Formats: sequence, C-alpha cells, structure tokens
Amino acid sequence: MKYSLSSFLLPLSTLLLVSCKKEIDLDYHQVDPIYVVEASISNNGTEVRVSRTNAMDDNNGISDIDNATVTLSADNGQQWGIPFSRNGFYRSSTLRGEAGTTYTINVELNGHHYASTSTMQRTPTFNKFRFVWMKAASERILFGDLRVQDIPNEDSWYFMHIYRNGIGYRWAVMRDDQNPNKELQQLFTFFREGSNDSDVLQEGDRLYIEIRAIDQRAYDYLYSMQIMDNTGTNPIPNFSGGCLGYFSAYHQITYDCIYHLADVEEDE
Repeated sequence: MKYSLSSFLLPLSTLLLVSCKKEIDLDYHQVDPIYVVEASISNNGTEVRVSRTNAMDDNNGISDIDNATVTLSADNGQQWGIPFSRNGFYRSSTLRGEAGTTYTINVELNGHHYASTSTMQRTPTFNKFRFVWMKAASERILFGDLRVQDIPNEDSWYFMHIYRNGIGYRWAVMRDDQNPNKELQQLFTFFREGSNDSDVLQEGDRLYIEIRAIDQRAYDYLYSMQIMDNTGTNPIPNFSGGCLGYFSAYHQITYDCIYHLADVEEDE
C-alpha cells in the first residue's frame, strides 16, 4: 500500500459557532493569507506541495498553488527544477536523496522567496512492532510497541507515522539520547480497554507504519508541533521568508500489519 507525502500542519479551518437561543457576534481581525510549503526528498523521490491559507470566512481551508517556481539544490553544486504535477504538488520520482548530502529547497512565488535546508540521513532499521496490554493504575491500555535499531556512532532523529486503513492515526518523533547505538522504543497509546469510541481499533484494521530517519531541523519542527497543546505556541519556523511548513530529507522504511485481538500480548 502506497501513501502520498503526509501533511502534519494543523488544519486552518473556519470557526463555526451555532446557537439556537441568540446570535453571537464573533469579533476577529482578518489576517493576510500565508503561503504553506511542505517538501521532502527521500529514497522514493521528491515531492513539494505549495498552498495558501484562506480567510476565516472562506469555507475552503487552503488553496493549492500551481504557479510557483520550485528548485532543489545539493551541497555538491547540483541543481534541479521540480515540475508541477497537480493539486498544488510538484514532483519528481527520479530525484532521490543520497545519505550525507545537504539539500536546499527554494520556492519563488509572486515576488516571495522561501528556502529551507535538510541533510539526508542513513536508512533506519526496523526491529519489531507488537500490540501489548499495559496496566496504568486500575486500567489496561492497549499500546503499539515499536522498536528501531539506532544508527550507530552518530546523532540520530526519527519520525514515525501510523496509518489506520489508509488514514493518519498516530505519530511521534524520537531522538537517540535515551539508548544511543542500541535498540530504541516508541510506545503509541491506542485505547483503554472497554472504550467504544471511533478511535478504537477494530478487528481486521490494517496498520501501515512509516519510519523515517530525519535530521535535527526536521525533528525540532515536528517536536515543536507535538508539544503545541502544552506550550500554547506555534511551531518553530523551518523556512526563511515567512511561510508555514517544513522541509525534510529522509530515508524511509515501512511496515504493514493487521490488528487481531488474539495477537495482543500482555506486558511482562
């Protein structure tokens, strides 16, 4: 199963207030549209999406952009133009990253220039994934236990994204400061035993897991997104020029599995 580049920007959607008793006047200030660039180069190719946020009274959250000039350059002096594909995407399936190379993405758009750099990492190593019940106080919680072998003798950062039946389900970032050069563990909280909401895994659900070795700049951006609810701040900038979004050069591996309740292990 193949998935396109995943977007991890928070949705910029319309705020809708409904009341059956009285009207509520929402006082907000119009904000100029902001361009959004989400870009990657991996062992599978290069993909860039360019879009623009819309006003709060526009029901379309974002508008795709098809008139940008997108170029990618490497620290060895090579440079490539990334052609427009469709729906705001600029793609090249033949332009694939090489480990150790630092890439710069440049986007020229209506007099604006946006740029970001990222260094391609080596291929991560998948060790194991399992479903496991763990106890927390008086409850049992189902976790996804993902194990990755750390890339030895270098600082490493990882991004993991789990899809459930083709739809984003859980994601996390991890660095190797806990167990460098050895096996790293990432636990994903799935649900409490007895829960029956729509987020609960169902028998036969298919999970598709992407594991990426990323650089520190991409890690810092994604980590800042991960803690936004606690800090009350926006993600740190990843592009120069004032646009939203981020650029990542990464090596990716994938893993597929099917959820069966009978396969869930008990934590020892």
